[in-house]
Amino acid sequence: MTPTRNLILAATSLIAVAGIATAQNATSPAKPAEKPWVAPGTPGSEIDGTVFHAQVLLSTAGFSTSVIDGKDGMVFKKAVRGFQQSRGLPVSGKLDTATRAALLQGARPSTVTVRLTGDDISNDYVYPFPKKPEAQAKLKRMSYRNMIEEVAERYHTTPRTLIALNGPTALIGIGQTLRLPNVIPTARDYSSVAGDHAAIFAKLNVDSQQPAGDHVVVDKSEGVLKVMDKADRLVAQFPVTMGSTKDPLPLGTWKATTYAFMPPFHYQPDLFWDVDDGKAEQKLPPGPNGPVGVAWLDLTKDHYGIHGTPEPSTIGRAESHGCIRMTNWDVLRLSQILKPGFRAVFQA
Repeated sequence: MTPTRNLILAATSLIAVAGIATAQNATSPAKPAEKPWVAPGTPGSEIDGTVFHAQVLLSTAGFSTSVIDGKDGMVFKKAVRGFQQSRGLPVSGKLDTATRAALLQGARPSTVTVRLTGDDISNDYVYPFPKKPEAQAKLKRMSYRNMIEEVAERYHTTPRTLIALNGPTALIGIGQTLRLPNVIPTARDYSSVAGDHAAIFAKLNVDSQQPAGDHVVVDKSEGVLKVMDKADRLVAQFPVTMGSTKDPLPLGTWKATTYAFMPPFHYQPDLFWDVDDGKAEQKLPPGPNGPVGVAWLDLTKDHYGIHGTPEPSTIGRAESHGCIRMTNWDVLRLSQILKPGFRAVFQA
């Protein structure tokens, strides 16, 4: 498929789904939304400016809220609780005065204005994206569907939030300027990443400066993965999706022995309770929209791992087939915090 064809498909998708024009040299806006756009931080906006800024600061402090969208909810409250615990503050899950003061020590603005370049937009898209594994196996790469999905993931947010930040008539493409969540890394030294996989860390704006962790604890009742240091102090926390009634979290103590970045996926129907065992196995290509996203941290429990996802907005809100699922940027960050061989404690 040619780059021109990709652009046409991306533009068609975004106009239909998101209301944003996407041609690389776009000159005309998409149709305005039915409801008038309201700028973030003003009454009527989808984005709560205070929550949005807190999400950015929590994320850079090591306490992820999954996607940054300016919405208060259970995932946000869990991140606040983790941050409060790590700083010795009263643990309430509320963004109180003391918590806000501690977060603001990071002195990071909530958004950044970015003139999009080839680092943001690859022009390598798959649209329409096939749903069936048999069709996915024929792809060269499990790429993003379109520009807005790619830019949203790079800046740890959602397409809907990009529209709420910039308005429904904003243009997206190389050379266009957008207001984006300020997740720009302070450092990009990925020399510890083997092979040519440093590019995906840079692509997803993963900061190379991370706290030192020793092991992780995943408690089924909490819905988060806690990173502890050698003194058993909480140093980072990530929302996760962990198992289901049919495929429960494998309780016990395991180790994450090896890391694989941009891995292909061996689709085995007999491992999925909701798939007919008679279907053929498939070898799915790598890519951010693959079933395990951009990274797989292999556990000593057969067929289980800690991995990324093609659907970041579902983290902490959906079920999995037993594995620990995180956003693509969070699983990359975890791989920087902990060395292969780390202990993983899964408890009820």
